[in-house]
Amino acid sequence: MAVDEVTVEELEELLPSARLVDVREPYEFEEAHVPGAVLVPMASVPDRLDAFAGDEPTYVICKTGARSLRVCEFLEAQGLVGINVYGGTKAWSLSGRELATGSA
Repeated sequence: MAVDEVTVEELEELLPSARLVDVREPYEFEEAHVPGAVLVPMASVPDRLDAFAGDEPTYVICKTGARSLRVCEFLEAQGLVGINVYGGTKAWSLSGRELATGSA
């Protein structure tokens, strides 16, 4: 299943109005995350589909883009639109962009 992707550069242009969901574990999120991201750990996604529902797509991020890609595939199978952030939080950080810390 093909999933749409955006780069961190494209994501930055969409923020803060885009819905961004981080699917990493809480400890990872607390260490560093893209400002404005909402935490929905990957294991809880099936029970939290409301976080992805709406007229606009959801941009999904993890550490490197692998977990978020799997979540996007799952969302597509549920009839929802998930767009993967290529390279994830690591690419965001390596590009020198600001990171937030702390819990959601």
